[in-house]
Amino acid sequence: MSRLPSVARAIIAGRAHDPFSYLGQHHENDNTVVRVFLPNASHVAAVEESGAERALSKLDDAGLFAGKITRLQHYRLKAKFGDHEVELEDPYRFPPILSEFDLYLLGEGNHLKLYDKLGAHPLTLDGVDGVAFVVLAPNAERVSVVGDFNFWDGRRHAMRVRGAGYWEIFIPGVRAGDKYKYEVVARNGQTLPLKSDPLAFAAEVRPSTASVVLNPKTLPKPKPGPRRANALDAPMSIYEVHLGSWRRKPEEHGRWLTYRELAETLPAYVADMNYTHVEFLPVAEHPF
Repeated sequence: MSRLPSVARAIIAGRAHDPFSYLGQHHENDNTVVRVFLPNASHVAAVEESGAERALSKLDDAGLFAGKITRLQHYRLKAKFGDHEVELEDPYRFPPILSEFDLYLLGEGNHLKLYDKLGAHPLTLDGVDGVAFVVLAPNAERVSVVGDFNFWDGRRHAMRVRGAGYWEIFIPGVRAGDKYKYEVVARNGQTLPLKSDPLAFAAEVRPSTASVVLNPKTLPKPKPGPRRANALDAPMSIYEVHLGSWRRKPEEHGRWLTYRELAETLPAYVADMNYTHVEFLPVAEHPF
């Protein structure tokens, strides 16, 4: 095995700041080279669009492979793990997720639809189903997505950093319902405790704290409320409420009220107490 460049050693160690500069397909010296990092794989081949298989050479026993294909293309991988052979997509061959305009607005702090870009979003990219993950971590050296789909191994899906510290990756095969977190390595080399997604659409119920992939398109659209008079100059009295503990169903083992049940009871209570507004304590899961 030849001597590895520093970025390859950093990928194996889980410390690479820019794994996309090395992994995936690259045009180098009139050749198209594919490099993949698949821990525990014994053999890996790149399957070209034509169906031809190009065996990749093992560069390191940690699971680093490389080889040539005929041209830049939508290749797949065929890997052998023990006695099992599987075909899979290479997350490092896909294009960036955020557009340059997104990055411009994010840098200005004027992006008005963060929930459409950050977090976990199921989508189809280059004809492949998966999930796009985007998170802000401006002081990180490396950020990875970890979950049941990659054995919670932070080396397997290290992300691409763009703009002012927005980390992104498209992971093929991840689906709605999968649990995930972010593994962050600080610039001093310290691996921080796993982080939940601050813009997740769903999360586990405590004491578990993993974020859960949810397809936002499945959420019901809010109905427009009735037109009301402008009350900007009227007096106001705010009722602060924690939805999880405000009221429960004792006849059903003390479960929390659903949002629909709260909508039927909370407004009437607040109006009866002569409050004009309601302030919800944070509804996101903790800790982050």
